[in-house]
Amino acid sequence: MTDIEIANKVTLKNIKKIARKIHTSPNDLILYGKYKAKLNAKRGKRNGKLVLVTAINPTSAGIGKTTVSIGLCDALRLIKKDASLALREPSLGPVFGIKGGATGGGYSQILPMEDINLHFNGDFHAITSANNLLCSLIDNHIFQGNELDIDKDKVLFHRCLDLNDRALRDVCVAANKDETRREDHFSITAASEIMAIMCLAENLKDLKRRLGNIIVAYTKKGKPVTAKDLKAVDSMAILLKDALLPNLVQTIAGTPAVVHLGPFANIAHGCNSIIATRYVLSHADYCITEAGFGADLGAEKFFDIKCRVSGLRPNAVVLVVTIRALKLHGGVGSSDLATPNCDAVLNGMDNMLKHIDTIKNVYHLPMVVTINKYVTDTMEEIDIVRGQLEDMGVPCVINDVWGKGGKGAINLAKVVTKLCEMDNSHFEFAYNDEDEIKDKIEKVATKVYGARGVVYTKQAEDTIKHIKKLGVDKLPIVIAKTQYSLSDDMKKLGRPKDFDITVRDIEIRGGAGFLVVLCGSMLLMPGLSKTPSAINMTIDDETQEITGLF
Repeated sequence: MTDIEIANKVTLKNIKKIARKIHTSPNDLILYGKYKAKLNAKRGKRNGKLVLVTAINPTSAGIGKTTVSIGLCDALRLIKKDASLALREPSLGPVFGIKGGATGGGYSQILPMEDINLHFNGDFHAITSANNLLCSLIDNHIFQGNELDIDKDKVLFHRCLDLNDRALRDVCVAANKDETRREDHFSITAASEIMAIMCLAENLKDLKRRLGNIIVAYTKKGKPVTAKDLKAVDSMAILLKDALLPNLVQTIAGTPAVVHLGPFANIAHGCNSIIATRYVLSHADYCITEAGFGADLGAEKFFDIKCRVSGLRPNAVVLVVTIRALKLHGGVGSSDLATPNCDAVLNGMDNMLKHIDTIKNVYHLPMVVTINKYVTDTMEEIDIVRGQLEDMGVPCVINDVWGKGGKGAINLAKVVTKLCEMDNSHFEFAYNDEDEIKDKIEKVATKVYGARGVVYTKQAEDTIKHIKKLGVDKLPIVIAKTQYSLSDDMKKLGRPKDFDITVRDIEIRGGAGFLVVLCGSMLLMPGLSKTPSAINMTIDDETQEITGLF
């Protein structure tokens, strides 16, 4: 059966019953029907253990990280542990693109999967609206006399849309007057600064502070203009106030899942909101969360951005591996990943070993590798991975959460509980706050990616000088690069050697409080494939049953 067919056979529990499992009163819910709600409650009294699920560099179809997170949390419940999920929301871009939705798969899903994948409780729309409200206020200010003396060719804040649309990468905006016409572009909502701000904000007051600090443009004399200067803060906050509240749903097994916001990890910081994670930690003994794509992207940003800002410290890390991804990194083409190939598995293991090295020797955290099992995997292929890790002293557990749900991750859950009792006090960041911009970039590139060094374009060099002049050079960094490779070239699979990372430019995110380092050819607005998922979706005229959504 497909994911949506499995989901449609589940009898959902009333969300009020799910709330009680996470020690939340139904009176603290804002209901969105019977099976979805927003949490309008204070932190609880628990001090839960934080478990981060990350992965090696994935195939184009992903690696099942969210599926493993859901199955692991269900398994913890099965062994009588008080566990709940803190996950990101899906973006419509991948849903209608090539990757599909982000609600797990098989018997490890969060439900109702159609609602979560499509619009959910309106959070992405609120962010898109607030973002584009600010854009309209910028252009209107210029049109209405330009009291702040904004240089229309130095507007930094761009419109966004929660869809993949390459036609919007370069646009012209105008108010029917030559003096207001300017070149602009759209980003996907998941890459917008508003999304990042929402994920890092502590509360409404902090949200407004961060919104006010957004640098939207420069004046003709080079002075920064902020959203606060445009008096845009409160109107944006009004649009965002409900979206700031986390959402409560459930897994197929009835495990509580707090799902909130969703920046991409390849072009943004890749983690759900601090508010949601803290809520689960204070209402459950174990919080299972994930960060986007591989450990070089999502996990690095979870540690160096989210943990730095929030003070959170993971107790354990789960590294998800698939035999298919190892074969891809071992030189097998995408069309042959289901064919047994022990040599390719062996050749592809260097990619996994680099991610293990990063977690253990850069961030110094307890970890376990889990092989997310496919029906096409052979025991010979699996034994190659297990044997290598056993020789290294790294725990390795096979899971079958897609086919068995929580029952397929019981052994993984037992290992994770043991890891959570280990010492995580040696955790440290990849770089220090006081490091220079180039030092921060080079430390991530060399320590986490395994790069030889970093090359900067003239544009990047000029931007670094400008950032130092503005006095924001001590901000942490978010590196935007391909998810498919440790390098900034998606074709360099495995564990590339003797490569450099090329920084083409750096963008200031004053409200989010970090710098976005653009590497390689990474774009902030994805495009659709030749045969996107959207063209294979149907909805029945009478029953409204949806097919093709996965």
